[in-house]
Amino acid sequence: MEYILNIETATKNCSVALAKKGLTIVFKEIAEEGYSHAEKLHVFIEEIITEAGITVKDLSAVAVSQGPGSYTGLRIGVSAAKGLCFALGIPLIAIDTLQVLASQVTKKDGLIIPMIDARRMEVYSAIYNSVLLKVRETEAEIISEQSFNHISETVYFIGDCAAKCKTVLNKKNFIFLENIKYPSAKEMSVLSYPKFKANEIVDVAYFEPYYLKDFMITTPAKL
Repeated sequence: MEYILNIETATKNCSVALAKKGLTIVFKEIAEEGYSHAEKLHVFIEEIITEAGITVKDLSAVAVSQGPGSYTGLRIGVSAAKGLCFALGIPLIAIDTLQVLASQVTKKDGLIIPMIDARRMEVYSAIYNSVLLKVRETEAEIISEQSFNHISETVYFIGDCAAKCKTVLNKKNFIFLENIKYPSAKEMSVLSYPKFKANEIVDVAYFEPYYLKDFMITTPAKL
């Protein structure tokens, strides 16, 4: 029946959606400051499978948000997705997290810049046009008053960085859609299905999340 389980854990939003032929039929998500992904993810998967009246054996594939984003969140989501694919012998599909975020914008003009908070004034961002074609690749960048000044078109900023970025990104053509804060698995359905049909899958054994930056482990300073 071409059921695809979509998993999004790259940000504070722990989100799972079940899609049938590219349409979301059930989804559950929660965004919490404490990152409850480890506790919620498998519970959500079980709940939506049960609610849909199917079993995991009915899944045709699993799609996972590949990053960039939270190191821990990505690890949890990718590990769960790979575990299901290994156990069920089904393909794994990787979806760009910023594309998932950008797909929530319905404007027919201008450019879309999805941003994921990377602490202080740094963000992970990319630039998409109104039909979701990427026109600038993903970067980790420090936001300043000069950021994106070369763009004369209307720019729609989305993501969890609005509060800090609005202080410096204040050109008249810059618009913040503050209601679009996190990527959601329910938006992944229309992205994962075409990849499934085209057999655009990743190697379950060797696939790793797209962290963009190395994970830095710090130790407390000695007193």
